[in-house]
Amino acid sequence: MIKNSACSPIRKCTAGLLLITASYGNTPPNVVFIMADDMGYGDLGSYGATDAQTPHLDQLAREGVRFTQFYSNGTECSPTRTALFSGQYQQRIGGLECAIGVGNVGRYDDAIRLAEAHQLGLPVSDNVFVQGFKGRGYETVMLGKWHLGYETYFSPLTHGFDHWFGIIGGNSDYFHYVEMDGFHALQEDDKATKASGHVTDLIANRAVSYLERRQSSHPFFLYLPFTAPHTPIQGADDYAPEPIASEVWNKGSREGYVSMVEQLDQAVGKVVHPLEETGLAENTLVIFKSDNGGTRLSRNAPFSGGKGTTWEGGIRVPCIVRWPSRIAANTVNDQTAISMDLTSSLRRIIGAAESPLRPDGIDIIAHVQQQDADFDHTLFWRGKRGDRIWRAVREGNMKYMSLTETGKFMENIFDLATDPAEKSNLATANPELRDHLQDLLTDWKQEVASRR
Repeated sequence: MIKNSACSPIRKCTAGLLLITASYGNTPPNVVFIMADDMGYGDLGSYGATDAQTPHLDQLAREGVRFTQFYSNGTECSPTRTALFSGQYQQRIGGLECAIGVGNVGRYDDAIRLAEAHQLGLPVSDNVFVQGFKGRGYETVMLGKWHLGYETYFSPLTHGFDHWFGIIGGNSDYFHYVEMDGFHALQEDDKATKASGHVTDLIANRAVSYLERRQSSHPFFLYLPFTAPHTPIQGADDYAPEPIASEVWNKGSREGYVSMVEQLDQAVGKVVHPLEETGLAENTLVIFKSDNGGTRLSRNAPFSGGKGTTWEGGIRVPCIVRWPSRIAANTVNDQTAISMDLTSSLRRIIGAAESPLRPDGIDIIAHVQQQDADFDHTLFWRGKRGDRIWRAVREGNMKYMSLTETGKFMENIFDLATDPAEKSNLATANPELRDHLQDLLTDWKQEVASRR
């Protein structure tokens, strides 16, 4: 394994691989990046689900690599997307440690300050991901959920997408495209637009149309952040003449949720099919992951907790990568990895120019391709909402986690190798280990202080 000699003290904990510079010359691969919204770690057949039929995603897993220890950067939507696009811990950007609230609302002190200044969103200067594709001559198309700022100057077009269609915020009624407060969230190229059909199908059908009709000889980056299976729980057969009421927005059943997972799987099948039919599959890298852990209706097994927390169920996510002839089929990888590692990987693969932002991630796809031995990849989390702060650090198999809230403090240490469900708290019996992991978090906090 090649070590990165330029690591800072924090980066010695977080970066194990030098970002190798080999790219694919004048024929870089196409990239299709599919993101689920609030899907639990165990909601796919390939990840142990027995009540959800997901043949298309399971086939992707058989044809590529399935990660077992892949994490989201954040406990919610906006934070992980920020890390993916910046290639850095989202804490460096500021204001995006919590999902942007409906109506462009900040949900903790720093986010509230930025919202009041109309600056709550991801600055274009921090998006090295899309700009990396643009710099290499890629067509860039986004179809799906944005959730990185309502203001026009934060829109996907300003960030470098040639075209986008989808939901500007975090979620909407799947048939009427309005948020909980009635705001019409469906847009096309920064303008409100109308449509007919379920959002999941709209995204998939547009992706298929793009793949079947494109004429350009340039490679393409197709970003498909679906809203499913995020609430409201509305499957393909759940149309109603009026938008779903706010009081039942976050209610529903496991059966309804599963129908949305299965509809998402069918959508993925639709998107992959034209790649095969047009001969694009061989030179197309397909990535599927969830943005964060699932909610109460999801299956996060075998882990505890869920979205919004730093329990494993809130941050451990399914992730599948298929790249024919470049990644061996039917591979299972146990390397600890995180969302922003994919940023480093893809920038290397397409031969992007050197990033103006020093990456916090490692090249996880190179690790898989080279079949390197797994290594300790220390990872950090912090999620804020109101006065509640979740923190965590994982070093090796040891994980420290804490929750601070008015009148409440909780801390835990778990050995994930023997206790992945996080049932046996080792904090009291291991004060030296606790102090060490707390010190790592303290140093990391200083390292990633917001630049805004």
